[in-house]
Amino acid sequence: MINKIRNEKQYHQVMAMIEGYIQKATDGGGFHALSQQEADELEKLSLLAERYEDEDMKLMPMPVTLSAVVEAKKEELGVTQKGLASILGIGAPKLSQILNGKRDPDVGFLKSLHQKLGIDGNFILEKV
Repeated sequence: MINKIRNEKQYHQVMAMIEGYIQKATDGGGFHALSQQEADELEKLSLLAERYEDEDMKLMPMPVTLSAVVEAKKEELGVTQKGLASILGIGAPKLSQILNGKRDPDVGFLKSLHQKLGIDGNFILEKV
């Protein structure tokens, strides 16, 4: 059994093994379809993959600020800041000021983030 993922090739091998266990569980109607040994191996492989993603691939931490999440949504949509402002129904200067911390977001802006970008309302409330 592998104890550390050292390169991308090993990472992909581990991910294939994880996917195999998940497929077996799916086909069997749940994780109870795995033997205890398989469940233990799945857990260990998942932790190895997570560690590699965190330390080597730098996938985490995910954006934790409202501005970072809005920026990530902008990238996901493939739009410019001006295009995002248009989607949100506000002016580009206002969006820029909010994202740069020079202006506090108003209720209308926050509501648009939730309704138009699908950002979780609880997350928005926690970050404001």
